[in-house]
Amino acid sequence: MQKVHSFPVGRVEFLYLHPLNFQEYLEATGKQALLKQLQQVPVKAFAHQTLMDAFHRYAIIGGMPEVIKTDIEKHSLSDLRVIYESIWGTYKNDVEKYTSNDTERKIIKHLMDTAPLYLDERVKFQGFGNSNYRSREIGEAFRTLDEAKIVRLIYPTTDLHPPLKADLKKTPRLQFLDTGLVNYSLGIQAEMLAMDDLNSAYKGAVIPHLVTQELISIQSISAHTPHFWVREKAQSNAEVDLLYAYGKFVIPIEIKSGSKGSLKSLHQFIEAADHPYAIRMYAGAFTVEEAITPNKKPYLLMNLPYYAGTTLPQYVEWFVQQTIETKTKD
Repeated sequence: MQKVHSFPVGRVEFLYLHPLNFQEYLEATGKQALLKQLQQVPVKAFAHQTLMDAFHRYAIIGGMPEVIKTDIEKHSLSDLRVIYESIWGTYKNDVEKYTSNDTERKIIKHLMDTAPLYLDERVKFQGFGNSNYRSREIGEAFRTLDEAKIVRLIYPTTDLHPPLKADLKKTPRLQFLDTGLVNYSLGIQAEMLAMDDLNSAYKGAVIPHLVTQELISIQSISAHTPHFWVREKAQSNAEVDLLYAYGKFVIPIEIKSGSKGSLKSLHQFIEAADHPYAIRMYAGAFTVEEAITPNKKPYLLMNLPYYAGTTLPQYVEWFVQQTIETKTKD
C-alpha cells in the first residue's frame, strides 16, 4: 500500500478484520444461550460465573480462528502449540516483505522475538530488548509492525475532554494482534489454567491487554486504538488503563483484580474531571456504587466483569442514562 502512487479517493471502503472477540467466541463454540445473557445490559447475576468460566478459557487461548476451531475439536492446549507456532512463525517471515534491507529484517525479527516480554510496561525504543539498535531504527521497525497491525503502538493522552489526542512525546505501550499468541510466546498458558483470577497473569498485564483487544475488535470501519491516560508529575505519577469517550464525557476505566484494590490513578482522574463517572473492570459481579475520592469528591463507580469488554458501549450508555433519569425523577 505504501508504494501505491495513485489512490482512488472515495472509491475504496476499508473494513478491518480482527481475531474473534468474546461474543464471537461464544457463538463459535455453540454457546448461544450464554451469548444472549452476555448481551443483556446489565447482565443477570445467575449468568455471571458461567460467563467467567467461558471467558477464562477464551483469555488463555485467544481469538485466532484456527486456534478456536482446534480447541473445540481437541480441547487440549498441547494440540494448539503447533498452530500458534505456525501463525507466529508465518508472521515473522511474512513481515520481511515490508523491509528494504538486511538490517531492517534483523530488527523486525528481534522485535517479534522480544516484544511480548514487554507486555507489562511502556517501552523505550533506544536499545529495546537489550539490543544495540538505535531509537530511530527501533521506532521505524515498530511503525512497520503497526502498519501491518501485528504490534500496535498505543500512546497515552493527558486529555480530560474529547477529542482525545495521543501524546507522541511520551512512551507508548504495546498492543499485539492477539492475546492468545502472546500467552503462547510467553509460555504462560499452562499456569493460567490454574488461576482463579487471571488479572494476576504475567504481572497483571494479560487482562488489560485482552480488554483493549476487545474494544479494538468492535470497530470494523476504523483502525483507531483506545487511549490510556497519564499524569506525570515529580511527586504523583498516575496512569489509567483505558479511557472511553461518551458524548462530552471521557470516562476512566481501571482494570483490577478482586473486588478491592487501589484506585489511586482513577481517583486522580476523577478529581480533575468535570463529571462523576468511573469504571472498574474486575473478576467480580456487576454492581454500581456511590464512592468518594481521598479528597472527598463523590463519584459513581460501575464495577464490570472482565467479560463485558465487547458490551462496554452499551454499559456506558446505560450507566450515564440511568444517572440522568434518576436526577430527573428527583
